[in-house]
Amino acid sequence: MGGLTSNPLAMIAIGAALLSAVILVWFLLARPQLTRVTRVVLLMGIGVLPLMTAGTGNLNGYNATKSRRFCGGCHVMGPYAEDSDNLKSTTLAARHARNPHLGEDNCYYCHADYGMFGTVTTKIGGMRHVYEYLFNYRNMSLEEARTSIHLRGRYSNNTCMQCHSTQLPSWQAIGDHKAALEEIRNDTTSCASAGCHGPAHPFSKSGKQEAQR
Repeated sequence: MGGLTSNPLAMIAIGAALLSAVILVWFLLARPQLTRVTRVVLLMGIGVLPLMTAGTGNLNGYNATKSRRFCGGCHVMGPYAEDSDNLKSTTLAARHARNPHLGEDNCYYCHADYGMFGTVTTKIGGMRHVYEYLFNYRNMSLEEARTSIHLRGRYSNNTCMQCHSTQLPSWQAIGDHKAALEEIRNDTTSCASAGCHGPAHPFSKSGKQEAQR
């Protein structure tokens, strides 16, 4: 209950739903005359409050899907979430999870599509993950999944550059950054390549390389 009371959107959704139910029960039992006041109250009970419940409920659900707990809900994603939670891990994913600006939502921020319609395209892409899990990974063991899970496309530096602009002097002071500056900006050299920072989840990539060999 503590987690629920600390979530204002959930409390608004539940409160609006309960108030709407009270109004409807009152009207059905009391059968008051349809005065102007009664019509306004009914409008709240069958219109305004249910819309408020739907709106805040959907928004709360959307926020929940951004959390690492949600992303790690499928068993094949468990190792990725556990690595991010591991305070001793030095992977890119774990280090970004310890960033207070990303924190519990680090999976979403690192895999989201940025831009005007980024939120929409990210969630549409997430539905493909649901499809893949249900039809391809649901009955797969962790060992099998480790060698087969992969990104559908190349990880773009544009995602990294939403936070790491490549403009700061401290960033450019690093020799490798300065030498590959143009390649990084035009996305011909990946930040997550083996010669740079490497993959964010190396334990998964090593398994895939073993399978290929």
